[in-house]
Amino acid sequence: MTDSSDRFPVTLGVEEELFLVDPRSGDLLTDPDAGIFEACGNTCTPHKVVRELCRCQIETNTRVCNSVAEVRTALRDTRKIVIDAAERHGALVMASSTHPFAAWEMQKVSPGERYQRFLANFQDNVRQFVISGMHVHAGFGDPDTRILVMTGLRRYLPLLHALSTSSPFSGSRETGFKSYRLSLVGALPRTGMPNPLYSRADYDRMMAEYRRLKFIRDGSELWWDIRPSHAFPTIELRICDVCTRIEDGVAVVALYACLIRWLMRQAQMGKLPAEPFTELIEEDRWIAQRYGVSAVFGRRSREGGRMKCLHILEELQEQLADDARALDCETELRHTLTVAREGTCADRQLDLYRRRRQEGDSHRAALGHVVDLLLTQTREDVTESAP
Repeated sequence: MTDSSDRFPVTLGVEEELFLVDPRSGDLLTDPDAGIFEACGNTCTPHKVVRELCRCQIETNTRVCNSVAEVRTALRDTRKIVIDAAERHGALVMASSTHPFAAWEMQKVSPGERYQRFLANFQDNVRQFVISGMHVHAGFGDPDTRILVMTGLRRYLPLLHALSTSSPFSGSRETGFKSYRLSLVGALPRTGMPNPLYSRADYDRMMAEYRRLKFIRDGSELWWDIRPSHAFPTIELRICDVCTRIEDGVAVVALYACLIRWLMRQAQMGKLPAEPFTELIEEDRWIAQRYGVSAVFGRRSREGGRMKCLHILEELQEQLADDARALDCETELRHTLTVAREGTCADRQLDLYRRRRQEGDSHRAALGHVVDLLLTQTREDVTESAP
């Protein structure tokens, strides 16, 4: 990315879905001031901010970035746009994949034909869809290479997800998962782990059948954990929760970019690793959802057995060293080890909640402190100076 002679360039862009919160109650704003969306839309910037499925949400889209460092700057920019607009119109902004105590029954679907069609089709599955995600677009290679690399990335999706987990609470419940968001995503069709595809023609044939049967209108209605973008020549990583700390999200982006470059190199040499059974990747996916960075994943080597998340990341530091150097993101890739050792946003939420309960807070009061933590860290991350 930083070297124009690099034969395996990767461009990047990130979408983040953020919550709009009432500063008095800490609850989600069921019908936030429309001025927030207008102010964001009127900001002169290469980034884009749009409405999301629920009115209590807002989505940011960064410009196309040519390096991981640019992604960090872009995320600070897009969050600042939303935070500034929200605070001018009586709202606060929360970067997490669920709100700890908000009731889905109180939320409203945003206006627009697409959202109303989803509501009519999916009913309570959509009404309960009060969740936010981080989607990472990567542009690289030709259409066939993108499909091959997308398939090769599947085995790493549980690891990428584990690093991002931020949804341990839902509807005032401690769910027992580091990412309850995936359970809610899974209620919809065409979600989860895609089966292996080996060429753009494979994907196009499948899409033609979906359209012939009138199941979907276009590729934007495939909600897999990873997919070819309908609108851009990119592969879109969709499995991840929103990271409250920008540096954690940037680390996920760095790992994703390095894995893509490594897989491109393997594809060129005809050395792509054999694909594991989809069912085994799905097992790891559930383990990541349940345990986050404490997960012990299935090992894909001849030795078999299980391997801790941290140890897999340590091995990847060596495997991806040349790619991290070429993409100028060695520091960001190393930060994945920090996340694995110190925990994700989900771990911080649970630690605070349990500490407050031990100190005598009621269940509701402890959840209120978790909301305060999320709001504070979302805002502080924007105001801190870049590293």
